[in-house]
Amino acid sequence: MSDTPDSLRNGLTYADAGVDIDAGEMLVDAIKPLAKSTRRPGAEAALGGFGALFDLKAAGFEDPLIVATTDGVGTKLKIAIETGRHDGVGVDLVAMCVNDLLAQGAEPLLFLDYYATGKLDVDAAKRVVAGIAEGCRQAGCALVGGETAEMPGMYGGGDYDLAGFSLGAVERGHALPYLDRQQAGDLIIGLGSSGPHSNGYSLIRKVVEKSGLSWADDAPFARDRTLAQALMEPTRIYVKPVLPLMKAGLVKGAAHITGGGLVENPPRCIAEGLQASFDWDAWPLPHVFQWLGETGGISDHELRRTFNCGVGFILIVSPENAEPVLAALLNAGEVAFVCGQLTAA
Repeated sequence: MSDTPDSLRNGLTYADAGVDIDAGEMLVDAIKPLAKSTRRPGAEAALGGFGALFDLKAAGFEDPLIVATTDGVGTKLKIAIETGRHDGVGVDLVAMCVNDLLAQGAEPLLFLDYYATGKLDVDAAKRVVAGIAEGCRQAGCALVGGETAEMPGMYGGGDYDLAGFSLGAVERGHALPYLDRQQAGDLIIGLGSSGPHSNGYSLIRKVVEKSGLSWADDAPFARDRTLAQALMEPTRIYVKPVLPLMKAGLVKGAAHITGGGLVENPPRCIAEGLQASFDWDAWPLPHVFQWLGETGGISDHELRRTFNCGVGFILIVSPENAEPVLAALLNAGEVAFVCGQLTAA
């Protein structure tokens, strides 16, 4: 190896290749307090290690099964990048993972993120991670680490992509769905969504293009909000109001209504020989989906298999448990309603 000082060499540096190590270190320092704000029993270590430890006993588990999920935000990120609205997509990222854990009856414990970009914008990245931390607080899980990858040549301009990974646990014998307990006549309770959540945005962007509106124009379906503000509303996280009902044994099955909408997601939690029969008149179709359908010429079936149509999460309950479940959800501030029942397939 040469003894020539770096200051006298003419060789390339990592910065010459487009990767700013100093910016990466600035980001790590900026997000440490955000991660610290999400600490919970079982996850006490600070950022900086090569891996994150979690103490299941400290979290109160006796004989747990581990449940793992991963997801992203999809092309909703294109709107965030084009409009500079980075603050809510971190909540979306967490929600897409922890709501999936919840559908198995699992309590979210920890979360990790992957942020990839062509050129690291520390401010934008910090805003994204602040959203991730907020999502973790809403879900009661700890942000224990992540990866920031600056990859010039892979991503252009200010483009970035996100992936999330979450770990949860459920006591043995309590994982949902309880397929052997389901029967025709069980009721389906829907929990209201905040909008399209993080699904169907490739179609949404096509509809916006067809409409001729810009992201800064007033949203035709929302008062006093721009189109970008309305369509960037973060995904609801259902963990805190729903998990106690599951632990109390009041829920036979649950589904997170994501890609595939109300057509493809419910069958994932329903026993063979049964099907979800929705009463489509049981709740009003939110204005955003009415606008998307009318402006895009989208059929009802296509809407229902692409979007959540106002129902972000469903619970399957016995008729005798419907009243206490609904009361608990409404008391927690959720929009909740019976939207159908199980029938013979």
